[in-house]
Amino acid sequence: SFYEELLSHGILKPLTAPVEGMVVREGSCNYVAPQGISSVVKYYLKQSGADVCYEQHVTHISLRDGKWEVSRKVGPPEQFDVVILTIPVPQILQLQGDIVNIINESQKQQLESVSYSSRYALGLFYEAGTRIDVPWAAQYITDNPCIRFISIDNKKRNIESAEVAPSLVVHTTVTFGSEYLDSDPAEVQQMILSHLERILPSLPEPSSIKCHKWRYSQVTKAVPNCPGQMILHTQPLLICGGDGFTRSNFDGCIESAMSLAEAVKSHL
Repeated sequence: SFYEELLSHGILKPLTAPVEGMVVREGSCNYVAPQGISSVVKYYLKQSGADVCYEQHVTHISLRDGKWEVSRKVGPPEQFDVVILTIPVPQILQLQGDIVNIINESQKQQLESVSYSSRYALGLFYEAGTRIDVPWAAQYITDNPCIRFISIDNKKRNIESAEVAPSLVVHTTVTFGSEYLDSDPAEVQQMILSHLERILPSLPEPSSIKCHKWRYSQVTKAVPNCPGQMILHTQPLLICGGDGFTRSNFDGCIESAMSLAEAVKSHL
């Protein structure tokens, strides 16, 4: 039903562009978000009618008069009846305040067993009308120590036209990501670009480049034997979920979200 709804609103479209080297599992279906994956999140936020505040770095969660007091890096603390955490699992364990003692020993062991791959993403942005002359929209690379995936983003999204400025996205291998995780980003960017030049020597000069470190890229080991969420405290409710409790794909995220919604609903 989620896919049907998103398809009917044009948020998702079936992937028709050629992707070289993709492992296609029998019975699976691949989609693309023409306006970018953030359009899926924006669609659901709009549906919810929620008042969303961005750029709020939470540091402490503590109990105060039967409510959760949430402190952040900037601004005064606020109080809430329910707190739902969907941040990467290692970041849950980094939170300070009463939450440190609220997470019991067995839960802590479960949360500590979760692992993620790390990688870098490099975006190359071009002026509208620039041609990137390759026969594919995206390609998985198997024989490069640095680069695992390259995508011509507008081609992959099937929105090629003279008016659309093309962009190229590069994802590094898991090994490269973990090896250079704490290296100087400028040096990492240069390393990725030099490998890219060997793979695609005739690439045009981009108008801008952005290098992004993805410390928690994909879940390699999720919370074991978990129903998609974990209740840390019942009254008031403190619950966590996300792909760290299922798996890192859209189905895994939906599965955790449904499980979270059911648990929260039964506490209201």
